[in-house]
Amino acid sequence: MRPWVAVSAAWKLESHVSVARPWSGRLTSLSLFLHLENGGCAVAGMDQSVAIQETLADGEYCVIAVQGVLCEGDSRQSRLLGLVRYRPERGGQEHALFLYTHRRMAITGDDVSLDQIVPVSRDFTLEEVSPDGELYILGSDVTVQLDTAELSLLFQLPFGSHTRTFLQEVARACPGFDPATPDPEFRWLSRYRCPEPEPEPPTPQSWNSAPGTWPGRARIGGGGSSSDKLRPNGKGLPVDQSSWGQNKPENSLSRQNKSKSEITNMVRSSTITVSDKAHILSMQKFGLRDTIVKSHLIQKEEDYTYIQNFRFFVGTYNVNGQSPKECLRPWLSHDTQAPDVYCVGFQELDLSKEAFFFHDTPKEEEWFKAVSEALHPDAKYAKVKLIRLVGIMLLLYVKQEHAAYISEVEAETVGTGIMGRMGNKGGVAIRFQFHNTSICVVNSHLAAHTEEYERRNQDYKDICSRMQFCQVDPNLPPLTISKHDVILWLGDLNYRIEDPDVEKVKKLIEEKAFQTLYAYDQLRAQVAAKAVFEGFSEGELTFQPTYKYDTGSDDWDTSEKCRAPAWCDRVLWKGKNITQLSYQSHMALKTSDHKPVSSVFDIGVRVINEELYRKTLEEIVRSLDKMENANIPSVSLSKREFCFQNVKYMHLQVESFTIRNGQVPCQFEFISKPNEESYCKQWLRANPSRGFLLPDSATEIELELFVNKTTATKLNSGEDKIEDILVLHLERGKDYFLSVSGNYMPSCFGSPIHTLCYMKEPILDLPLETIRELTLMQLQTEDNGSQLEKPMDIPKELWILVDYLYRNAIQQEDLFQQPGLRSEFDHIRDCLDTGMIDNLSASNHSVAEALLLFLESLPEPVICYSAYRNCLECSGNLTASKQVITTLPACHRNVFTYLMAFLQELLKNSAKNHLDDNILASIFGSLLLRNPAGHQKLEMAEKKKAQEFVHQFLTQPEPLSLLSYSA
Repeated sequence: MRPWVAVSAAWKLESHVSVARPWSGRLTSLSLFLHLENGGCAVAGMDQSVAIQETLADGEYCVIAVQGVLCEGDSRQSRLLGLVRYRPERGGQEHALFLYTHRRMAITGDDVSLDQIVPVSRDFTLEEVSPDGELYILGSDVTVQLDTAELSLLFQLPFGSHTRTFLQEVARACPGFDPATPDPEFRWLSRYRCPEPEPEPPTPQSWNSAPGTWPGRARIGGGGSSSDKLRPNGKGLPVDQSSWGQNKPENSLSRQNKSKSEITNMVRSSTITVSDKAHILSMQKFGLRDTIVKSHLIQKEEDYTYIQNFRFFVGTYNVNGQSPKECLRPWLSHDTQAPDVYCVGFQELDLSKEAFFFHDTPKEEEWFKAVSEALHPDAKYAKVKLIRLVGIMLLLYVKQEHAAYISEVEAETVGTGIMGRMGNKGGVAIRFQFHNTSICVVNSHLAAHTEEYERRNQDYKDICSRMQFCQVDPNLPPLTISKHDVILWLGDLNYRIEDPDVEKVKKLIEEKAFQTLYAYDQLRAQVAAKAVFEGFSEGELTFQPTYKYDTGSDDWDTSEKCRAPAWCDRVLWKGKNITQLSYQSHMALKTSDHKPVSSVFDIGVRVINEELYRKTLEEIVRSLDKMENANIPSVSLSKREFCFQNVKYMHLQVESFTIRNGQVPCQFEFISKPNEESYCKQWLRANPSRGFLLPDSATEIELELFVNKTTATKLNSGEDKIEDILVLHLERGKDYFLSVSGNYMPSCFGSPIHTLCYMKEPILDLPLETIRELTLMQLQTEDNGSQLEKPMDIPKELWILVDYLYRNAIQQEDLFQQPGLRSEFDHIRDCLDTGMIDNLSASNHSVAEALLLFLESLPEPVICYSAYRNCLECSGNLTASKQVITTLPACHRNVFTYLMAFLQELLKNSAKNHLDDNILASIFGSLLLRNPAGHQKLEMAEKKKAQEFVHQFLTQPEPLSLLSYSA
């Protein structure tokens, strides 16, 4: 019988096991009994060697363990890596790396399952993979390459001191290169050997990847000089290679074949996707205990933490598409004290069409290098994360000595440009845990032009509502910006000065009457009206406006437009223990038509007292043990029936209810009904969909109903209805059933082209049965001599939108590039669906965006899916392309020709509207041509071919006429 190590409690650590720092990830559930001192990968925390030790035989000892992620191509699988030591009778010691699959947090031996073993022998190497260069770049995790003669594996390990200790222990475990030292024999590993049905030749064999198995011994040897095992930058571990191991995974990257660019990308990546979600979800009892401990730890945080100030530099710079031409130290290193953390944001990094449509830009590397070279010379910094959306980029650096205390790094982007997603406007954000304080840094570029302050307000709200950070634990709902202790918001917010007299503004600036001028500031007015940035603070503006200057000078704009000066570039903050030390512009930099802005803060961060933390944790666990099986949880719901009236396309409706808990902690979750993939239909979402409640506590749940292009067609046809049953499940308790009902208002959005051509009346004036029949009618029906009336050439709704733009917006600047207002879209949709076109009154940008949304919502695109491949193949050949268009059904062919004629009219006015054929081809190419394979987004090569296909029709010698089509 195999001996087991008697460890009855997860925190009963043997004195010779190194104990990691207590848990620091206040918002994680991946080992909340422990200190999460490392980020990126799933969990570090308590040394999980305790769990591994329980699986080992007598004489085997787990020196140290670390949790990481095994990377094989696109696959990410969580693994627990344990360094196991054995002392043979002949003397000396041998080591092997044991790899385990595991539960979310390994507390006991029951939580882990042995996957494979890699002996640490002569030709075993473990190298940290990082790009060469003067600046030592650290991601939020550490990528290491494990190689033997038979095996190559790539792991991502947590970013911090525990991983460093693990790597050092592995280095010390290597046999060395002394020829007098006997080769390890690893006979002790034979107990893990798989039974072999017959003897095989003595050739190197592979490890069996089935849990808990080992196929036997391979040849031992290899050796070689240590000098060729070290990386040139000295970061490689001086360890040997082994010929033992598993067959090389098909998708594994060999060290020799890995390009520097691939390595750089791996180091920059900080988002780990754990692939064992189904396994994790099955451990519900374990997860519940984990969550209870987390909740109590959050409540008692002040009992085991203290506040320590750290210096933060926050900077923003709209660079107007320029490359760096001057040193950035006057901006980034103007203070005598080196900051602990740098948050550096850029806007308009690249204004080229390639950056806008294809997201490619060399400017990212140029400005990253310029920033890295200009950081404070009195400290060494590690780059934690870089995130970019077109021209909006955010960089996060920390002093290298703080790197071990940065964890849970995530980055996200939200585009708020045309159609609510183009990246010319929007925001990027990085969230992370610093010691025990959660911090979110947001860099945004909001809508331009003085009169568009409502659009800026909408952009801000969109960023707040849509910016969601995935947590490593898939059981937990995403984090929003507001769910952080500290929020730092920087960027070109584009709020202007309302006073129309430009000369008066300049005179006040010359007199340095900044407070008088501030009274006209749009951001001040919108904050006072609680329209944006509620609860945020901003320092006093004691510097002159940072926009708009003649590039290369300090002179105000002398162009034809003569823009009025404005404080476009701002820094705001929200949270406790924040002191702003400076807020200023930097006139010395003249690369752009903006001046950079910086703000320096002292921010109080909660740091853990390890001894107090451990005492608090033990008290929580003792209390939990007493109550764990006391009662069955139960809750009361304030409402169980929900009716959504008159649901409209792309109009959010929200109903809420309250869950009030009884006397027992409970974990709740909406679960799927039998034979259904999701807990609700696609048009519905519960927020949050799962959670945890302490005794006598309550939480509000919002049911959000939103119909978009994915769900509209079936609701129009009656194939789907606003009806659903939600099942709210309590862990260790009963299920509650919630009824959802309502009615959907059919819309031209989401209706097929041929259906709309047969609808000569507004869709809301037609009986539901008629709408159903026309929506379900097959496309070919229009040409088969049916008894239906002759259809219109094009949908009347399309004609209304195009005609409005032709009459009002033919010379509109930034048409199809600047988004409209959501309230105006609702008005436009209602006018189209009711036929009240005389009431149509909206901005040109809102109508243009409605046209794009209409084309996007078509269930069959203008160029039918069946013609997609032919169009790509004919791209560049106008004659062949025209032939493909002739094969389209008449209504689709008419719509395509009508749109091309309209776009040609726009191009005739390019001197006024500043549109060109490339911009229009890029915008409309991805709408008119869609990939039929699952309606996926176009790949880059296909996207460019689609653009080229449309482009040739825009520039063809024979212009098309708008007059030949009518609704």
